[in-house]
Amino acid sequence: MINRIIRASLENRALVLLLAFMLATVGAYSVLHTPVDALPDLSDVQVIVRTPYPGQAPRVVEDQVTYPLTTALLSVPGATTVRGYSFYGDSFVNVLFADGTDPYWARSRVLEYLSQAAARLPEGVRPALGPDATGVGWIYQYALIDRTGAHDLAQLRSLQDWFLKFELQALDGVAEVATIGGMVKQYQVVVDPLRLRGYGIPLMMVEQAIREGNQEVGGSVVEMAEAEYMVRATGYVKSIGDLERIPVMATKDGTTVLLRDVAEVRLGPEMRRGIGELDGEGEAVGGVVVMRNGDNARDTIVRVKAKLDELRAGLPEGVEIVTTYDRSSLIKRAVDHLQGKLLDEFLVVALVCLVFLFHVRSGLIVVIVTPIAVASAFIVMRAQGINANIMSLGGIAIAIGTLVDAAIVMIENVHKKLEHEPDESRRMEAIYAGCREVGPSLFFSLMIVALSFLPVFTLEAQEGRLFAPLAYTKTYAMVAASLLSITLVPVLIWYLVRGRIRPENSNPVNRAAAAAYKPFLQVALRYPWAVTAGAVLLVLVTLWPASRLGTEFMPELDEGDLLYMPTTLPGLSTDAARSLLQQTDRLIKTVPEVERVFGKAGRAESATDPAPIEMFETTVMLKPRDQWRPGMTPEKLKAELDALVKLPGVSNAWGYPIKTRIDMLATGIRTPVGIKIMGPDLATIQQLGQQIEAIVKAVPGTTSVYAERTATGRYVDIDIDRVAAGRYGLNIKDVQDIVGSAVGGMTVSYTVEGLERYPINLRYPQDFRDSLEKLRQLPIVAPTGANVTLQDVARVEIADGPGMIRSENARPSGWVFVDIHDRDLGGYVNEAKARIADELTLPAGYSLGWSGQYEYLQRAVERLQLVVPLTLGIIVLLLYLNFRNARDVGLILFTLPFALVGGVWLLYFLGYDLSIAAVVGFIALAGVAAETGVVMVMYLEHSWAERRARRRREP
Repeated sequence: MINRIIRASLENRALVLLLAFMLATVGAYSVLHTPVDALPDLSDVQVIVRTPYPGQAPRVVEDQVTYPLTTALLSVPGATTVRGYSFYGDSFVNVLFADGTDPYWARSRVLEYLSQAAARLPEGVRPALGPDATGVGWIYQYALIDRTGAHDLAQLRSLQDWFLKFELQALDGVAEVATIGGMVKQYQVVVDPLRLRGYGIPLMMVEQAIREGNQEVGGSVVEMAEAEYMVRATGYVKSIGDLERIPVMATKDGTTVLLRDVAEVRLGPEMRRGIGELDGEGEAVGGVVVMRNGDNARDTIVRVKAKLDELRAGLPEGVEIVTTYDRSSLIKRAVDHLQGKLLDEFLVVALVCLVFLFHVRSGLIVVIVTPIAVASAFIVMRAQGINANIMSLGGIAIAIGTLVDAAIVMIENVHKKLEHEPDESRRMEAIYAGCREVGPSLFFSLMIVALSFLPVFTLEAQEGRLFAPLAYTKTYAMVAASLLSITLVPVLIWYLVRGRIRPENSNPVNRAAAAAYKPFLQVALRYPWAVTAGAVLLVLVTLWPASRLGTEFMPELDEGDLLYMPTTLPGLSTDAARSLLQQTDRLIKTVPEVERVFGKAGRAESATDPAPIEMFETTVMLKPRDQWRPGMTPEKLKAELDALVKLPGVSNAWGYPIKTRIDMLATGIRTPVGIKIMGPDLATIQQLGQQIEAIVKAVPGTTSVYAERTATGRYVDIDIDRVAAGRYGLNIKDVQDIVGSAVGGMTVSYTVEGLERYPINLRYPQDFRDSLEKLRQLPIVAPTGANVTLQDVARVEIADGPGMIRSENARPSGWVFVDIHDRDLGGYVNEAKARIADELTLPAGYSLGWSGQYEYLQRAVERLQLVVPLTLGIIVLLLYLNFRNARDVGLILFTLPFALVGGVWLLYFLGYDLSIAAVVGFIALAGVAAETGVVMVMYLEHSWAERRARRRREP
């Protein structure tokens, strides 16, 4: 069949050229319009559900919101993991789906199950889906600052929330713009409980008065003087004065009690769970641009930057927008580097062809065919939704060296035919004969190279998403090259291989190469068994360094910027977090290679960022490498920073922005190794975590280890006495409402000030709630008119409890974060596992799970152990179909181990661990070795057949 295709192509040359031109045109369009990013999106298909429950403790949030949602969402079709986080005032539920699930189908199914679970949630609590993006979509960050001091954090926050945010969210490709830090302006109604007692006004009456005094309604229309007038009854609060004049009640003598008579109304900051800090100089308001899933990161960032340049003109004098993270610089570096390498490869390939073929027009064939094969890969990439990144472009880079082989071998074989065929009338037959001799074997060899990547296609989860673009693009390029080798190449040979074809030995480069190779070949043929034994011995010796190679998932990718994510003790106050954040940022900024430092404590206003206040994320923008100190490397820089930022109670962890967020989204673990402890009781989980922390700390290679303190939050428990409350006409809910409003503060309404909206908060003065005794003496006006205190109807005590609650598949869990250095991942985990098994006894009902990058490594190894033998079997079948000879198949397979020897020794001498990336490289190398073996065996058989034919012709 392949020979018929070659013949048909030579007979329909114009049609082949036309189709090739169309393919090149569509390919060029695809190259220019393929989305570009630095890395493939490694995040799982997931849907994030955020449910605000203001003022509620983590235990309340877990019991009333997170647990009902996680149990309901466990039944969502295709869901693999349901991970819950219960924070103060917020619940986050991450639903992770199986690979290949359509993200919008997943969102619709989660919405379906949320509607079923809504009836089980407290009144007024409404879950909402996060944006159609993940934390990996954090492509650009900026900070708003005013160095003149004319604008405070509340004003900067208003500019971000009501000016910049909506303008940026309207851009194509932007899913969300999240705000970090600052102060939200809040109208605070601080009620005097003694005045309420004097007037006999329950707190709930004040709350109702505020709600009813801040609204507007329409009154349909009226007709006057043959015109229609729309009726509107105004009533929105627009100032402190409007709030103060809201009537609360009227006394019997007709006196109106206004809000100002029982409360002080003032402006102040809303309670916050996130802080932003810039360069150690003080707080700043930050913004995070979150890209929509699957969009073009580079183009989206360009649009964001252009829009921010426009919006700068509308900012008040003195206010600046400072870039704190920009992924486009990484994208540009990565893509430019690979594009440069691809261009270098094209030039080297063209030069090699010209030098060895010694025929300029013959070299042009390779120069024409190679870009068309690459462009063909981009056509399928764009149709499949694969963006151009370091992995997909890397696959093309790996393929280039291989995909030119077929064209070179075919051209060289035709050269040999034309050398001995001076008759121009028989030129077509000579070209066909030269292509026919090698065409089938070349086609099969390229198919074998493509099939050698079958194990990569079978990888799943993060490792599959990481290497699939590389495998796809390499395979697409190889398939295109194999098809072009039997269609376009023969046609180009017809048009370009003309004139005098010099014999191979007339090329001085070929003569020199043959002269250097001939002595080795003669020795090998003279002493075949000795050479074979030596080669086998070399393979056996190579087993020694192979057994000493460590294992890891992936070598670290230098993203150009760093992410500092230390672990601090739980229960950190907002003020303490702000002070510690500023201290660490100031220390980091002193390093000469650091351009800018933007720290975040707590969470951004986004469902993609479930973080407690004690969780720090500091983005460290680094200067260009040419501005670094001589001899400084990323590893040395991280070591210097780690030694510099040493603070009590802080466990350092240094990583890269994209990679760290990917790991956190996939497993929740932000360090290379994580241990998840699951069981029913958080206190027991904490004890087990502390025991594991002590055990793992002694394992060689441990940089830092921290076990979450899952039960060390501090609570003020108010245990209501139902009988005592009932004597005063109070129910449980009545007391709880008073506690929620008076102590916790309740947002009872929102002002409408043009386009801006600000909360109105109701609570008691600080003096009535800043100690346990004052809380016990909290005044309450009962419905019966009785004046009582909180201790009359409840017991008020301090207790311990969880500061944050994590769960996985509805089971409470605690995590141990482990950072390692100078140790391979697989060897470290194996030793740590053995020590924990020897020194720790798990109670009944508790389990341990190892997570982080180790989880990916283990899963990939298990899959490769299954698929690699299967792939070898398929390759053996293809080889047999080509040669129809078990001896030749065995010969080619026998050569494969020898091809890997150099790679193993190089890894050993360079001190590299055996990673999935290295395994993929060895797979590519084995494919090339198989292709080389096919070509060698093919030529040897042709030579042997010609020699037999000559002997038969001799008298």
